[in-house]
Amino acid sequence: MNLDSIFTISSAKDFEQKALEVFQYQFDNNTVYRSFCDLLYKHPADIKKIEDIPFLPIEFFKSKTILSTAGKHEAVFSSSGTTGLKTSKHYVTDLSVYESSFRKAFHHFYGAIEDYCVLGLLPSYLERQGSSLIYMVNDFILQSRHPESGFYLNQYELLAEKLHTLDSSGQKILLIGVSFALLDLIEKHSFDLQHTVIMETGGMKGRRKELVRSELHSLLQKGFGVSQIHSEYGMTELLSQAYSRGNGRFFTPPWMKVFTRDTEDALTLIQNQNGGINVIDLANYNSCSFIATQDLGKIYNDGSFEVLGRFDSSDIRGCNLLVL
Repeated sequence: MNLDSIFTISSAKDFEQKALEVFQYQFDNNTVYRSFCDLLYKHPADIKKIEDIPFLPIEFFKSKTILSTAGKHEAVFSSSGTTGLKTSKHYVTDLSVYESSFRKAFHHFYGAIEDYCVLGLLPSYLERQGSSLIYMVNDFILQSRHPESGFYLNQYELLAEKLHTLDSSGQKILLIGVSFALLDLIEKHSFDLQHTVIMETGGMKGRRKELVRSELHSLLQKGFGVSQIHSEYGMTELLSQAYSRGNGRFFTPPWMKVFTRDTEDALTLIQNQNGGINVIDLANYNSCSFIATQDLGKIYNDGSFEVLGRFDSSDIRGCNLLVL
């Protein structure tokens, strides 16, 4: 398959056709996924529609090398994890596919990155190796070509000054930050921003008490003087992201789709009910595109979804979510 064709999907029919092609390829070339399908007695002859495709439990990324190609990997992204718990590893054989995915997804929802000054407030991610989020934001910083774009590691005074100066000049800003650091910033400074997108990337990383999303967003809206808080939903094991431009409702780019599964029967997809989140990420062609996450969510009729929390038995780590 020409991987560029994944990023030109324009209809549900086209998505389903591509998804079935990717399933066939990964069944034939991914030994871990093939073994999982064998255990379920699910083979290409049994897969007639997208709902028939098996979703690999995300936990496999902690113990197996999930690859659908014999090519050498260019990078290994790892989850942030919790002390004492095993982390996931995502072996990426073609970083250009990841770059195409996150660049095109951002443009799809927000327009040209060159129009923004990109400010990264991601201390917990910068303090470790192997973060796919840092890779993406660093690329945004470089692609923006704005002289003030950059990471601000605990430099709250400098960051506040930049925000006030740039926003008051009419410059569009993307401030992307981990929740606890954004809260730290508004406790030290007050803002009334008119041209800035505040995008939170997830929980407290053990630095603060976890908050439900509505409470967190209310605090951030007041502190930054903005009407909406944006969010990014991505994870180590994927190569695509969904975005929320407010109210906690996430939308996927055309090559990504979310389903919910029955919490009591993981092989059954459900509609109009809360359930476990399954993700199809066709950009993850060389790994596994069909992932059963440990997130709980709800899907709406317009295709958007909401993250409600996590399964109780799963560990809290570097995904974009807030526990209930």
